[in-house]
Amino acid sequence: MAAMVFIIFVIGVLVVGSLVFNLAAGLLGLLIPMLFWMLAGMFAGRLLRGRGYGPVGDIALGLAGGIVGNIVLRVVGLGGIGHIWLVGNIIVGVIGAVIVVWLIRTVADSNFAR
Repeated sequence: MAAMVFIIFVIGVLVVGSLVFNLAAGLLGLLIPMLFWMLAGMFAGRLLRGRGYGPVGDIALGLAGGIVGNIVLRVVGLGGIGHIWLVGNIIVGVIGAVIVVWLIRTVADSNFAR
């Protein structure tokens, strides 16, 4: 009886450990791109404004920039830049973020992100 309880306990620990490991890997897989997006938004903010937009603004601008940058660079034929692991992702995000801010300034609000 004690051996059966021990086996069930070991199986339970393995299942819970696997779930915790997968959750941690998923969160880490999200935190690393968010860091890249924040860097891209911060660099774009420094180019356009002289300073960043704060952590949340930098992440949002970097995320939007990453999406727009991927689309624009693929259309132009330079989509391979995004395949360079660290530097390529930041370059794509900065290019896209600059395009996003420029479009918003042109279309909607000329004082946006100044």
